[in-house]
Amino acid sequence: MASHRKSRPSGTRAAGIRTPALATAALTSVALFSQTAEAAPPADGKPSLEEVEKKVDALYRQAESATEKYNAAKERTGTQRKQVDTLLDDVAERTDRLNKAREELGSFAAAQYRTGADAPDTATFLLADTPQDYFDQTQLMSRLTSRQKGAVDDYVTQQSATMKKRQEAARSLETLTETQDELKTAKTTVQTKLASARELLSQLTAAEKARLAAIEKQQEEAAARKAAELAKQQAAAADQEASSSSSPSTSSGSSSGSSSAYATKAAKAIAFARAQIGKPYVWGATGPGSYDCSGLSQAAWKAAGVSLPRTTYDQVNAGTTVSLADARPGDLVFFYDDVSHVGIYIGNGMMIHAPKPGAYVREESIYYGGESIIHSVVRPA
Repeated sequence: MASHRKSRPSGTRAAGIRTPALATAALTSVALFSQTAEAAPPADGKPSLEEVEKKVDALYRQAESATEKYNAAKERTGTQRKQVDTLLDDVAERTDRLNKAREELGSFAAAQYRTGADAPDTATFLLADTPQDYFDQTQLMSRLTSRQKGAVDDYVTQQSATMKKRQEAARSLETLTETQDELKTAKTTVQTKLASARELLSQLTAAEKARLAAIEKQQEEAAARKAAELAKQQAAAADQEASSSSSPSTSSGSSSGSSSAYATKAAKAIAFARAQIGKPYVWGATGPGSYDCSGLSQAAWKAAGVSLPRTTYDQVNAGTTVSLADARPGDLVFFYDDVSHVGIYIGNGMMIHAPKPGAYVREESIYYGGESIIHSVVRPA
């Protein structure tokens, strides 16, 4: 299904998704810090709590973005490896046929040597740099028997086809190597970012961790209020739609049937996602014991009979873009300008998603990092 992505409003978006429980806070918490933690930089040179929060937030965002690049490279690597294996098998078969054709030509040369017959010099043909060199340098083609001509034609055909397949296999191997390098780079980036985040968090005192936890709670409360507002708007829109559909209409039956079919699939996807709640976020994971964000959305919709691409970059185009006000349970909500995070909408401004490293699959408001980070909503079926 074609994508109809809406244009996104300009303006600054938050720098990343929320960090783990001990260090989460998006840019919306900066004002809270300025009110509750007005302090000059520590004399010991240690980063302030606000600086740690911003750095950890950015590191986890970068790690998730690198995770999606890793997922994309891993997907391509698998496909390319299959192509290379197929090509190598083909080359092996063609080489075998080429050897048989060469053996048949050799048998003619051997027969000529034994009998001393005045026949075309097949041995000369075999010793030529290429079959064409032989024909260019002699006038013996007209003296070949029909059987010999057939053997020569078969040899030339097999040699040409084998050379082309070998070249194609070499190019595919080169492409595979490049993709494997991308995969390695993305993996290293994820690991480096996560290690840096853990190092920063390890420097926090118990009091600082408590302050960050308090800020996270305030953010969750604000997100819950925003979600409640959206739920009211959607409920009002649903009531209006129900009233309109009760009026005589030539197209209401078709529209109702389509909505019902989607609702059935969406319910299966949500049921699957809800059953995964409590399982850990692991970058690059697609289940069943752990997931990353796009791995969860892919698995959930697969349970509903719908195949989605592996990465958020591709999933955002695997359906029809709708407005946030028109979001229905089962829709995919994408976040950030680089489309590096996704959650499964369950209604009332809430979603199920695999949040980030160190967290677990859970239900959460789609406003967990503020409305500005919501990229788009896509209906995948």
